[in-house]
Amino acid sequence: MNAAARPDDHGLEVHIVPMRRRHLRSVLRIEGEVYPRPWSMSLFLSELALRSTRAYFVARIGREVVGYVGLMMTVDDGHITTIAVDPRWHRHKIGSRLLLAAAREAVGRGAASLTLEVRMANVGAQELYRRFGFRPVGVRKNYYAETNEDALVMWAHGVDDAEYGELLDSLDRQVPGRTVVESPKRW
Repeated sequence: MNAAARPDDHGLEVHIVPMRRRHLRSVLRIEGEVYPRPWSMSLFLSELALRSTRAYFVARIGREVVGYVGLMMTVDDGHITTIAVDPRWHRHKIGSRLLLAAAREAVGRGAASLTLEVRMANVGAQELYRRFGFRPVGVRKNYYAETNEDALVMWAHGVDDAEYGELLDSLDRQVPGRTVVESPKRW
């Protein structure tokens, strides 16, 4: 969709829904556009099968998938496994909407902390994560083998506290338009 055809962000309605097999063609298209070594169909399918410890969401505008996020739960930590937005939809708070959904899902599943890795060069993503309370705690050398790029490891602690819930509510209020979130079914 070109920029002229897009609705004003205040009129934008974004649906955040559990990722399903039918979304994977669009997810793989975005994956191939934004990552040097994209995940495969089989990797996404294996992740989607692990419903007790995983939650994957897509962002849709109308029928178009414009982004996605993955969450893996381990005891009381939520790990953001992946997040990407179609480059044509950057700067429309799609990533914020996805991260809000993943953070709330993690808290709902009992997370006390959230963690993720991000490319050292991806300053824009790092700023987004900082707004969500993530702080750098270390570096994983050559984590992204395809580019020999280091990963910055970031954590957000105390996500089960009322203050973190207030932070999420505040971030949610800053997102223009309307977000409709459908929670995944748990097994």
